[in-house]
Amino acid sequence: MGEVSAEICFRSSLPKADVFVRLCDVDEKGRSTNVCDGLIGLTGADETTCATVRLWPTAYRFKRGHRIRVQVSSGAFPRCNRNPGTGEPRATAVTLRAADQQVFRDRATDPAGLLNARR
Repeated sequence: MGEVSAEICFRSSLPKADVFVRLCDVDEKGRSTNVCDGLIGLTGADETTCATVRLWPTAYRFKRGHRIRVQVSSGAFPRCNRNPGTGEPRATAVTLRAADQQVFRDRATDPAGLLNARR
């Protein structure tokens, strides 16, 4: 019960990107139920960084036999506004740029070693 957050190590092909994290409960039949989620907008996302994504606070009990799923993506449209990747205001942006995103399991899995160099 309380605050939920996730530290996500991330790099994008664009300098502006979002990181969306969703915590889910998966039952014995494989049905996934959203528990809480959160989104953070990053500037300088084209450099490897670790960002703390704050999810909505929750009070939840996972039943025996259920699994915990953590989904990581770069957006959740239409739940959250799209990030155009251009720096234009989200509400009036007319150009959308596709981006390649990388999510690293931890600092040790960063192939370029950039996260460890930032410590």
